[in-house]
Amino acid sequence: MNRITNFLNNGRIAAACLVVGLASASAPASGAVDHSLGDKAMSMKDDLARRSPDIHWPTGFEPEKADLFAHNELIINASCERVWTHVIAAGQWPAWYPNSKDVEIQDGDPVLRDGTVFRWTTFGLAIESKVHEYVENQRLGWYGYVPGAKPSFYHSWYLQPKGAMCHVVMDEAGVGKDAAGLRKSDETLMHRGHDLWLATLKWVAEAKSVAPRLPGQRRVGVDGTTHAPLRSRLANAMS
Repeated sequence: MNRITNFLNNGRIAAACLVVGLASASAPASGAVDHSLGDKAMSMKDDLARRSPDIHWPTGFEPEKADLFAHNELIINASCERVWTHVIAAGQWPAWYPNSKDVEIQDGDPVLRDGTVFRWTTFGLAIESKVHEYVENQRLGWYGYVPGAKPSFYHSWYLQPKGAMCHVVMDEAGVGKDAAGLRKSDETLMHRGHDLWLATLKWVAEAKSVAPRLPGQRRVGVDGTTHAPLRSRLANAMS
């Protein structure tokens, strides 16, 4: 757990530097939006106070009843349609989100859909997830659990257009002894991990490169570069 904590602390700083640098290089001279990450990790109490009223919570995962909760949000200078392509292309997460690996969608589909079951490793834990809510370009929510066990976490994405940009909200609630144990050992770990996820999502969505191609969809982007350099830049910054 200490290794994961140190990784997230360093990764969050590295991702913040990348995001600030990208925003500085591409932001218009006026009307710019500050996308930078704050230095202070939010406590669960802070996150509960800031949680989005627009999230659809399944019964049993209401934030006010949760044993662990994290709220994160960020404005991304890209359309919600473009951001969405990166969010649902789960097999490509490890290429740009260092806190994910070994993503395997059970039916072999390259993207998440309504009812999709997938397995992956995050926060050092191998888990299974099942998509519960799916509204294209707007809402995505999944349960997280140890394979064979009942769901203990619920992770939600909410994308809202803000002009040409996208306001991305990520809320997650955990219930039961595992969630309570994580809160006791490191209450802000999940918040920091999601900070990193949003920061790297911002980086990859705003990059002048090709977004993941979904079945039947034309490519989005202006050149043919890839996002592979992100992992190496994060690795260098965290070494």
